[in-house]
Amino acid sequence: MSDAIKPWGGRFSEPTDAFVERFTASVGFDQRLYHHDINGSLAHANMLNKVGILTDDEYRAIEQGLEDIRADIQAGNFEWSVTLEDVHMNIEARLTAKIGDTGKKLHTGRSRNDQVATDIRLYLRDEIDAIAAELTRLQNGLVDLAEREAATIMPGFTHLQTAQPVTFGHHLLAWNEMLQRDYERLMDCRKRVNKSPLGAAALAGTTYPIDRFYTAKLLGFDAPTENSLDSVSDRDFAIEFTAFASLLMMHMSRFSEELILWASAQFNFIDLPDRFCTGSSIMPQKKNPDVPELVRGKTGRVVGHLIGLITLMKSQPLAYNKDNQEDKEPLFDAIDTVKDCLKAYADMTPAIVARKSYMQEAAGRGFSTATDLADYLVRKGIPFRDAHEIVGKSVAFGVENERDLWEMTLQELQQFSPVIETDVFDYLTLEGSVSARNHFGGTAPEQVSMAAKRARDIIAER
Repeated sequence: MSDAIKPWGGRFSEPTDAFVERFTASVGFDQRLYHHDINGSLAHANMLNKVGILTDDEYRAIEQGLEDIRADIQAGNFEWSVTLEDVHMNIEARLTAKIGDTGKKLHTGRSRNDQVATDIRLYLRDEIDAIAAELTRLQNGLVDLAEREAATIMPGFTHLQTAQPVTFGHHLLAWNEMLQRDYERLMDCRKRVNKSPLGAAALAGTTYPIDRFYTAKLLGFDAPTENSLDSVSDRDFAIEFTAFASLLMMHMSRFSEELILWASAQFNFIDLPDRFCTGSSIMPQKKNPDVPELVRGKTGRVVGHLIGLITLMKSQPLAYNKDNQEDKEPLFDAIDTVKDCLKAYADMTPAIVARKSYMQEAAGRGFSTATDLADYLVRKGIPFRDAHEIVGKSVAFGVENERDLWEMTLQELQQFSPVIETDVFDYLTLEGSVSARNHFGGTAPEQVSMAAKRARDIIAER
């Protein structure tokens, strides 16, 4: 292609170096914005017609031309040109080729600076909605599984050491709480994404009598952005999205770590469906939890994109700079990664099978009801610190004799405190321990069932 077709070529005396042309082009990755670029152009043309800058015939020609181009791109009949640099100029050049000089009028009153800022916001808004739907699907799957396992006892851990018995359903609902916060952050981010920079032009606005409120309404934005300088240079919304994505992936990495441990022979708490696992090329017995492992690994990738975007913006003067071309690839990859990870987990989670007998057996090891014995002693009138010491000695006895508290005889327990009576065994059992925590936020099966219902109601209100 001739360098003369470049829209800015008038003041240049020589063509762009071929390497520089490739180096500075973004069409290889920003072409995914074509749908939103066309929608933004249609709204801009509509507004230009409304304020009298385009005639009705010119507007109709532009409208039809852009829709024809959209159809060509969707059908794979559009040739993208590096010479034309980006998605915007590729579409504008094709429009002019189709409808003549009228196509050149489309760019009146705008710049690629406000155009790309608008495109990215439109694109990200749609992707946020798609991610919210997958996040909702995952939460529903978690809540359903939690409800089914409301009474399934497993060990609760601190420091990865057995701490107290909990229910599997309660543990799953803890994951849901993390995801609920992620959903709220995503919706809060969407509010700031949903502002229209269109009409800010290059940096100072335009001398044409444009109506920015009209284009904002046409494109479904809540309002136009306030300041033209900030409008074209702001990428906070992209950083905020990747901050959300990093927190979400951090949570999913924590889920993954637990699923990987639980699926191991050493824990054997759960069985992951075969279709989400792979085997070994040399060890025929292996069933590898590849999906959770990959999600755990991809977390670093998304967090890296957050750091990259913050670093990209940290020293830019107002207004737009070419640096901002580097915002798209990390944002696009973060979006793709989050969507894929959520889809994998939303598909996999409902099919997780709890190995209840192994969970129960593990919960019965490690003196997990020691705190229940201390609470029992307190109810008998012994100060908590004294009760703590009594239970510590009981545990030491159990370690020496290789018996858990619930396996000791009444006489053995009474050697540490005479106030212990037969009813102590109501509290030393795993079932008694979890059932005793029958308060809001507790692990008792009754509370887990009610918590699952509340979670389902919150999700249903979206």
